[in-house]
Amino acid sequence: MSRTRIKICGLRDPAHARLAADEGADAIGLVFHKPSPRYIEMRDAAKVAQVVPPYVTTVGLFVNLPAEQVHAILREVPIDLIQFQGDEPPEYCAQFDRPFVRAVKVGPGVDLLEYAHRFSRAKALHLDADVPGVAGGTGETFDWSEVPRNLPLPLILSGGLTAQNVGRAMRQVKPWAVDVSSGVESARGIKDPAKIVEFIRSVRSEDAKSG
Repeated sequence: MSRTRIKICGLRDPAHARLAADEGADAIGLVFHKPSPRYIEMRDAAKVAQVVPPYVTTVGLFVNLPAEQVHAILREVPIDLIQFQGDEPPEYCAQFDRPFVRAVKVGPGVDLLEYAHRFSRAKALHLDADVPGVAGGTGETFDWSEVPRNLPLPLILSGGLTAQNVGRAMRQVKPWAVDVSSGVESARGIKDPAKIVEFIRSVRSEDAKSG
C-alpha cells in the first residue's frame, strides 16, 4: 500500500507535537516567521523538538531571514529539514548544510516546472495558495488542476487542507505528502488535538482505499 506522508505545521505545544507523532504524522513544523500567529521562539522550539521521537522529521519554516539568523536557530534547535517559504534564491537555500524544500505560491502565471528546474537541489516543491501579503498558513485552497503531472521533484501539497477535503486532494493531485496548519486549529494559531487526530486518520483512510 502506498502511503502519503503527513506534516502538521505551526506546532508550539510539545504535547501537540507528541500527539501528532503518536498518531502517525511523519513531520512536525516549527514556524520561525514573526508575523505568523504560529511563530515560535527558539527556546520554545527546542522544547517542542525535544519530544519528537526518532524517525519523525522536525521541519523549520523560514521566510526571507538573513542567513546568520537561520544559522543561529539551527545551532539551538535540532532541525532535520528546512522549508523556505519566501523569495529565497537557490544559492541561499543550499548554504545551510541541511536538506530543504522550496515553497511555491500557486497562482496565475506560476510555472512549477521552471521552479523545479531552478531548485533542482530541493528535496521537494511545497505548493501553497497565493494570497497576497501572506507567506502561508492562510487556510485557502488553490486550483489543484494547475499542478502538472510531470514534476521532476516530489510534491508536498498544502493550502486549505482539512480532514474533510484531504481525501479529494490526494485523489486529484497524488502528492508525496500533505501539510496542514490552519485546518487543524480551533482558532487562528491555536491547534486542536481532536482535529490533528481526525486529519491524520483521514489521510490514512484515503491511503487504505487507494492501496
